[in-house]
Amino acid sequence: MLRYILHRIGYALLTLLGVVAVVFVLFNILPGDPARMMLDQNENSEQLLLIKKKYGFDKPLSTQFAYYVNDLSPISWHNTQKEDYTYLSEDKYNYMPLFTISEIKCVVKTPYLRESFQKSGKKVTTIIGNTLPNTILLALLAIMIAILFGVFLGIVSAIYKDSILDRLIALLSTLGMSIPSFFSAILVAWLVGFVWHKYTGFNMTGSLYEVDDFGNGKYIQLKNVVLPAFVLGIRPLGVVIQLMRNSLLETFTQDYIRTAKAKGLNKYQIITRHALKNSLNPVVTALSGWFASMLAGAVFVEYIFGWNGLGKEIVEALNNLDLPVIMGSVLVIATLFVLINSIVDLIYAYLDPKIRLN
Repeated sequence: MLRYILHRIGYALLTLLGVVAVVFVLFNILPGDPARMMLDQNENSEQLLLIKKKYGFDKPLSTQFAYYVNDLSPISWHNTQKEDYTYLSEDKYNYMPLFTISEIKCVVKTPYLRESFQKSGKKVTTIIGNTLPNTILLALLAIMIAILFGVFLGIVSAIYKDSILDRLIALLSTLGMSIPSFFSAILVAWLVGFVWHKYTGFNMTGSLYEVDDFGNGKYIQLKNVVLPAFVLGIRPLGVVIQLMRNSLLETFTQDYIRTAKAKGLNKYQIITRHALKNSLNPVVTALSGWFASMLAGAVFVEYIFGWNGLGKEIVEALNNLDLPVIMGSVLVIATLFVLINSIVDLIYAYLDPKIRLN
């Protein structure tokens, strides 16, 4: 197990380094000068030089990449001279010193994702920290909807194979997988949040926290999460239904199921005691990818419903060419994707004892 964990850690680090390299190169070959973006209309040649020196934009691209990796790394090297970009400033880094060699300090720190170009130098980590929990909550609720209803409908569809009910469930799951999230979001927001508002009580837009009209501060509005979570869960729901149905039907043909039938167990006992656990493997595998992709795929859903999550923040950053926010968000999503896949590998091995971790 220890060997497997070390292997996964090494694989994860290499994957993330590749993502960092690709993201850095892609966003640094885009047209436009980051220093000019930060100054906007107030630029002059002197300010431009100061900004470039402060953020390392005056250095070659390879040096800038080394600075960026150093900022992201939990163990990093910093110069003790204030004029150097890597100077260990407490405004930039939360760190604990390890040792010093001449003018270079080695420290352990939290990753530094730079500062926003458009939000008055606000740290990207602060922006992501304020929005990512909302996106995770939305994705968790969406995946719970997909699991609960998908597994149940998949079991029903397998039990009543080739019946009218089976075909109706198949039709609904195919529709769910086919409709793009942005279209279903617009449709649901308009119908449920506007046309049927007086019956449903749901709003077209809204986030987890709303400001009181009388100035009494923020309060939690849980009903605002229902529609975006439902829309985000439609596509994985269709996938879970089909995977659960096909996997269960295949499990029903196994010898141990026939033995269970011969013992006189009813369908409920056979499914809950024997078939369900072994049929969940493909569902768990698919949901791992879906959950990670939801963090990125929530962009359109959050923007349409006005949900203040990471997806909405990415759209605003793209509109304003706020590169540090975009790059930081992509890296956070990639990190979560790698972590989720590693956890799912362990769950998959638990569900199927035939699998051995090398």
